[in-house]
Amino acid sequence: MEALLDLYAPPPDPRRPLVCFDEAGKELQVAVRDPLPLRPGHPRREDPEYARHGSANLFLAIAPHLGHRAILVTERRTRFDFAHALRHLVEDIFPAADRLRLVLDNLNTHRPGSLYHAFPPAEAWRIARTLEWHYPPLHGSWLNLAELELSVLSRQWLARRIPDRATLATEVATWVAARTAATVGISWRFTVDDARRAMPHVYPLVPSDTSPVTDHSE
Repeated sequence: MEALLDLYAPPPDPRRPLVCFDEAGKELQVAVRDPLPLRPGHPRREDPEYARHGSANLFLAIAPHLGHRAILVTERRTRFDFAHALRHLVEDIFPAADRLRLVLDNLNTHRPGSLYHAFPPAEAWRIARTLEWHYPPLHGSWLNLAELELSVLSRQWLARRIPDRATLATEVATWVAARTAATVGISWRFTVDDARRAMPHVYPLVPSDTSPVTDHSE
């Protein structure tokens, strides 16, 4: 945890961007009946019944210091899909970076070995050597800032019916473009010192702050 919090602290470095990575699933749903359109005094109304139309996976990467993000929509999230998402990240999203400081959770596919299942060794190593791998502690996935961005995406864009993967990809791309154009980043304020004060069961030798609060307004 301390290593990850220390990674978040320095100012942004465009040559070595910090990139947080995660994935999420989305059930695709088709309306069984046409919705009733919007009209004065009545909102658009949708029948609660729907038909499942498969599912899709979203690989999300965000550079929280730079306000840049990318989402790749795939059918599945196998190690093969993960490897191709990493190549997209290295070649298309951050082609000028010397190294990507990559934060991702402990899913078993999130390992350099996935690249060697998808590409020939020379190609896999070319991608892997650009990546610096960082993992949160077990049960500490909340430290991955990509989870915050996925939460925003779910609330703003995904909490509705989307019928197919092509529509999902198109609409997610619109959301990504708008947030990136506005340079929406993440201001992370939880520091190593905060963690040491907040977790006495982990840091038993750190004294708690029991000093009285003094009002100097007079």
